[in-house]
Amino acid sequence: MRIPGQKLGVGLLLNPALPQFVESHPDTFDYLELIPDREWADRGVNITPRYLFLDQSLDFLLRARERKPMLCHSIGLSIGSAAIFDTGHVDQLRWLDEQLAFAWHSDHLSFSRLPDALAAAEGGEMHTAIALPVPYDQEVLELIAERVARIRASIDCPFLLENNVYYAETPDQEMSEPEFLNRLCQDSGCGILLDLHNLHVNARNHGVSVESYLRDLDLRHVVELHLAGGDELLGFYTDSHAGPVAEPVWDLLAETLRAAPWIRAVTFEFHESSYPLLKIDGIAAELKRARRIWERYC
Repeated sequence: MRIPGQKLGVGLLLNPALPQFVESHPDTFDYLELIPDREWADRGVNITPRYLFLDQSLDFLLRARERKPMLCHSIGLSIGSAAIFDTGHVDQLRWLDEQLAFAWHSDHLSFSRLPDALAAAEGGEMHTAIALPVPYDQEVLELIAERVARIRASIDCPFLLENNVYYAETPDQEMSEPEFLNRLCQDSGCGILLDLHNLHVNARNHGVSVESYLRDLDLRHVVELHLAGGDELLGFYTDSHAGPVAEPVWDLLAETLRAAPWIRAVTFEFHESSYPLLKIDGIAAELKRARRIWERYC
């Protein structure tokens, strides 16, 4: 199964350091990907209106959408939270898709939200402050597949899930990550956002075989790739999105596009704190390098 549609090319994940770059260097990228949760204030499930857009944010996005296609990459759904499925978040994404007409939208195969027993009466939650991996078992597969079906029924554009990075391994897994993703796509109709840097992080920290992973993953389900860099912290290599793309990830990009030339988009992401390191020339250079590889295979 492949999600049909036009190839977009090489794009950029929007962050607060980039509006001026977006306005002044539109020829360096083919599309923009936004993290919607960073563009609004979520005041809580029991407050009306719940969501308030930040000053001028929606106006900027509407102007940008007139010039370039746009993707949505959410961080707030927490689709793997067993006790929480935020339909209000899904409704807000549907509304935003109606404004910006996303080619597709995505989130992470992970969880970060947990019920807070002390504030349960007010709908309170705890947030882990990091995206935690879900267990790869049948029960979780069925839970997430059902939620994906509800999301796809609500929002009229394709939905992707991103492979997760993790810093502690879950013991006694019923399935490997590629097997879980393959079955999830088959059962739910979602696609995959394959984050190559996440894969590289897991290989560095846990010895995951990149070659076996890409061989076992059904690449027909992959729609988009993410590229990023990281750094060392407390004995771990982290997915910090720091600075330029990690050098081994470029080889992964070429290998993946060679094997799956139908992939529709390659997105460079970096944290805004790295803008002083990259600056305009550095961002343009990363996009140019990604485009050379894209044009070689796609």
